[in-house]
Amino acid sequence: MPVPLDEYPIHQAPLSIAHMDTSDRNGYDRCYWNAHDRTGDIFLVTGLGLYPNLGVIDAFAAVRTGDRQFSIRTSDALGDDRMKQEVGPYRIEVIEPLHKLRLICDADDHGIGFDMTWEGSFPALDETRHVWRRNGRITLDAQRFAQVGTWSGELRVDGARHEVTPDTWLGTRDRSWGIRPVGEAEPPGRAGDEPIEGFWWTYIPMRFEDFALIVIIQEEADGTRVMNDVRRVFPASSGRPPEQLGWPEVDIHYQSGTRIPTGATVYLQARGRKELTLEVESLGYVPLNLGTGYGGDPAWTHGEWRGHGLVEGAQYDFSDPAVVGGLAFGLIDHVGRATLEGQEGWGLFEHGCFGRHEPSGFTDFMSVAP
Repeated sequence: MPVPLDEYPIHQAPLSIAHMDTSDRNGYDRCYWNAHDRTGDIFLVTGLGLYPNLGVIDAFAAVRTGDRQFSIRTSDALGDDRMKQEVGPYRIEVIEPLHKLRLICDADDHGIGFDMTWEGSFPALDETRHVWRRNGRITLDAQRFAQVGTWSGELRVDGARHEVTPDTWLGTRDRSWGIRPVGEAEPPGRAGDEPIEGFWWTYIPMRFEDFALIVIIQEEADGTRVMNDVRRVFPASSGRPPEQLGWPEVDIHYQSGTRIPTGATVYLQARGRKELTLEVESLGYVPLNLGTGYGGDPAWTHGEWRGHGLVEGAQYDFSDPAVVGGLAFGLIDHVGRATLEGQEGWGLFEHGCFGRHEPSGFTDFMSVAP
């Protein structure tokens, strides 16, 4: 039977919109958001994903305040109406596509609740298609758009209510779709004998007063660059297209004895060989391998079948050395403060480096910054 989206002229394949144009079990369509008040004292990351070839929809939210992080996860069977972005106590309402959306989560029993409206500050940007092949197999083949913006509404954490106003609360978001590892683990096959040696990733979407900046870079263990897309986005009223900013070099500043970054220096280049230097500092972070379902999370993984109507929560204490000790093996999202050409910017500083990465001086999975 057709589904509601089939009523619109948006088809990209000779299939109902209920079905993806790939039979790969790792097909996905997911959105991600973050929100903060520029202090680093409170930081929300959240998202919702659909996994059509697994028949699953799920969502998560994680809020860190001080040394405590609260996380919730909700999951269910995916229905036919993919316009309905709702699972359990979590839902997304599209008010104005690519500009204004509302996120609602009524999971206060697990420590998190919010009713927040997003408004894009600059146009959303289609990033370069992201393709990563290992051992002859596609690990990642995805398209993503990114945007910076402001928030309004309220955020509730552990019974405390925080007023969210757009003059203070900022964030970034993205939506991506395609193929990436999701759901239950597959047999390793060749990768069991030839495992990944290392992974290095940096993603920095930032909101400045006059422009947005999107930096996305991925490298292999030997420094070979798999993904490189750095662009500056201007207001829609300016009529200016996004500006490419070259092939950046990046210095990540790590906390001694760890792989937790405290900041980064990114060397960019505009037209006419104009050198630009982006300085980024971390004001606080949420690890994506704790309670959010991303890779390395021992509790859950996006797309897993967890039965009908799952809603569950978790808490993490960052004064526990065991919690901090596991952060070397996953991505970490930071509240980022940046400077570029005399302007102050705010947004996301996401970084992960595990295993060998020759440009950083890491020789194996156990090596850390001096």
